[in-house]
Amino acid sequence: MLKFIIKLHPEIIIKSKSVRKRFTLMLERNIKMILRRFDEQVEVKNHWDNIAITSHTTDEAMRLTFIDELMRIPGIEQVIEVTETHFSTLDDIYQSAFPLLRDSLVGKTFCVRVKRQGKHEFTSTEVERYVGGGLNQNIPSASVKLAHPEVTVKIEIKDQRAYIFSQVFRGLGGFPLPTQDDVLSLISGGFDSGVATYHMIRKGARTHFLFFNLGGAAHEIGVKQVSHYLWQQFSSTHKVKFISVDFEPVVAEILENIESGSMGVVLKRMMMRAGSQIAERLNIPALVTGESIGQVSSQTLVNLSVIDRVTETLILRPLIHLDKQEIIRTARAIGTLEMAEAMPEYCGVISKKPNVKTKLESIVAEEQKFDFDILNTVVANAKVMDIRDIEVEAKQEVKEAESVSALPPGAVVLDIRSPEEEDAAPLELDGIAVKHLPFFRLATQFGDLPQDVEYYLYCQKGVMSQLQALILHEKGFNNVKVYKPAKNQA
Repeated sequence: MLKFIIKLHPEIIIKSKSVRKRFTLMLERNIKMILRRFDEQVEVKNHWDNIAITSHTTDEAMRLTFIDELMRIPGIEQVIEVTETHFSTLDDIYQSAFPLLRDSLVGKTFCVRVKRQGKHEFTSTEVERYVGGGLNQNIPSASVKLAHPEVTVKIEIKDQRAYIFSQVFRGLGGFPLPTQDDVLSLISGGFDSGVATYHMIRKGARTHFLFFNLGGAAHEIGVKQVSHYLWQQFSSTHKVKFISVDFEPVVAEILENIESGSMGVVLKRMMMRAGSQIAERLNIPALVTGESIGQVSSQTLVNLSVIDRVTETLILRPLIHLDKQEIIRTARAIGTLEMAEAMPEYCGVISKKPNVKTKLESIVAEEQKFDFDILNTVVANAKVMDIRDIEVEAKQEVKEAESVSALPPGAVVLDIRSPEEEDAAPLELDGIAVKHLPFFRLATQFGDLPQDVEYYLYCQKGVMSQLQALILHEKGFNNVKVYKPAKNQA
């Protein structure tokens, strides 16, 4: 049996009783939605100050899946793996604790900490002394150390049940989805927009994706990969939209008619205009960007002020005070770093001498040279899709990328998973060559491979391999198919 205690993010605990109730009910619902994808019989119970999860499975793979999924649900501060025991005496608690903790205390200093709820004939301190004394006596190499021990044994007692902590995992924190209003994130596929999106999801805002396409089909595919990943990792409990706008005509008009030093600010103002129109159409009250003070010329305080004045829509900038290295560290932690590194830069316009202190009146004068029918047309033609359809679209678009479950002799499988995924579960096939080439290096390094063989792309769920096959086909590589083992097929 698996049992976990979910600790709420501290900011949930300090809310008023009605708000806290609403937040915890949402969190309970989200946990059920996620875990019942793997175990339809899992029990999730809301105990006000925590949420208890019980599954009758004993499968180790399921245990690891539960932990991984729970650590990525907004609103969870800690995921505590526990053993629950009913007791009559203090010795009952000790007898349950000893076999669970014995191996982890060998050669270590430790202390016992107890929290207690309910009416009992003993105090928390008496439990600590009884259990700690028993462990110290029966594990010769362990020793009690009350200040700064190597291991802290935690036990929580509620009425006649004791919960013995075996492992504690750090959760995502933040607020459950969707406790805040919806937002529309301007996603480019780079470091900043991905991290900004993550922060808004973590804060409990259902976050939709708005992509201004400056680089054609390959750019859109890459951004769809990043967007689908962020949604799948952190907010798959709720449907969101992915909106794509062909912004190349807008860029062309800016390059043709706008003074060089003002082009960057004008481009951002055009994006905010378009974003505001789309947000209003979808009844979304705020835009989100990955801008940070001083990172580029359009992100000085003066230029940001000029950009903001183009719309009355609220513009949120969760990264506004962060350094680039702080943003990159977060990108690495959430798994978007390598995708962002592989994303080509599509900056749209490049000024030799960009103005870092533009004046609103001069920008307004420059924009009078712009044909706003072009902007209105690209907004009207924006493509809106359900984020879940990215996987479906990938399978439909890559018609040439035949999926096979049986490999022919001489085939070469390209395992395009990230290095971490490949290390955790290496792909080994009898009689078939397997080469690891991460998806974020595939576009630049595939051409260096011998082209007289058939290559079969492999990833865990088949989505990334389908999308990457499309990119390679568009580049003229027709010797690419998708390997999808029968056990992974839907």
